[in-house]
Amino acid sequence: MIIGVPREVKDHETRVSLVPSGAAALTEAGHTVLVEAGAGEGSSLMDEEFARAGAKIVPTAAEAWNDAELVVKVKEPQPSEYQFFRPGLTLFTYLHLAPLPDLTAELVKYGVNGVAYETLVERDGSLPLLTPMSEVAGRMSVQVGAQYLERPMGGRGILLGGVPGVAPANVAILGGGVVGTNAARIAFGMGAHVTIIDRNLQRLRELDDIFNGNVVTLASNAYTISDTLKHSDLVIGGVLIPGASAPRLVRRDMISLMKRGSVVVDVAIDQGGCFETSHATTHTDPVYFVEGVLHYCVSNMPAAVPHTSTFALTNATFPYLLELANKGLEEACVSHPAIATGVNTYRGEITHHSVAESQGKPWKTLASMLGRS
Repeated sequence: MIIGVPREVKDHETRVSLVPSGAAALTEAGHTVLVEAGAGEGSSLMDEEFARAGAKIVPTAAEAWNDAELVVKVKEPQPSEYQFFRPGLTLFTYLHLAPLPDLTAELVKYGVNGVAYETLVERDGSLPLLTPMSEVAGRMSVQVGAQYLERPMGGRGILLGGVPGVAPANVAILGGGVVGTNAARIAFGMGAHVTIIDRNLQRLRELDDIFNGNVVTLASNAYTISDTLKHSDLVIGGVLIPGASAPRLVRRDMISLMKRGSVVVDVAIDQGGCFETSHATTHTDPVYFVEGVLHYCVSNMPAAVPHTSTFALTNATFPYLLELANKGLEEACVSHPAIATGVNTYRGEITHHSVAESQGKPWKTLASMLGRS
């Protein structure tokens, strides 16, 4: 199979979807790997390393896309890349389609088979391709929040961990999953007073054990969230419903009750965000204020640490990529059902119920389209 690795074009997206060791494994398995020139530079991976691994370096994005049967990326295609869509192309990347009806329509229109990292679910219920970037984003969210709490950045002028005689910052985390747990680990390690809010009581019990009772755990409801936000200096949104739009847990009136110069970091922005006041921002223009509260809503946060993020991501994605290359999409879906759960579009149809429901569009099961039901 011919696998294309185009250079990412989203704002400040410097990750790359394949590392040289992966290119070597693919070529040793008999596949052809086309890497767009400069695709790995942002992650400190040079063209020469890919070439030594057996990849062919192509000068343009068009060659990486048009000559490939399977294109592997990091982030969802941008409008400038829609021109490369064609029937039968398999695209393996983060798609986050729920809040992106235009991209969904283009994938359907051109019959692209879109396999999304973020909806691929293993038998144990885990999300193996979302987890590594959730770990990175969760840890980054505290770093970013601490920076923007500084007065020159527009914040209240709060040191996250405080000092002897001065109280630390209050950090509230919405969601006790991978993002929330990693955020809590960093915030607690920096000395902040940490509160985690989640609707799953069993998960709250687990978190209480993980942190040995050193973080506050609260059951999620509108009153609890609103009351906690009033006293918070930094609020991190990390809720997730795989494939679907994130629930808007924080209303604008709750934001209006927060302290001026406090900070919210919406890690859920890829799925539309969990704050009513959120809209996606970029690394070039990352923040804005609503009701005097600083909002950081960058939709590709891990791109700020691309070397770490690239290796963390490709460690997880490569086994699935190799299976797709070796077997093709249809056979891979049959032999490894988790891959089937990642298929969001197939042959001109939406095949993921959460994407379809978020956009009010019809959908078909992949199984029915493959003749298995």
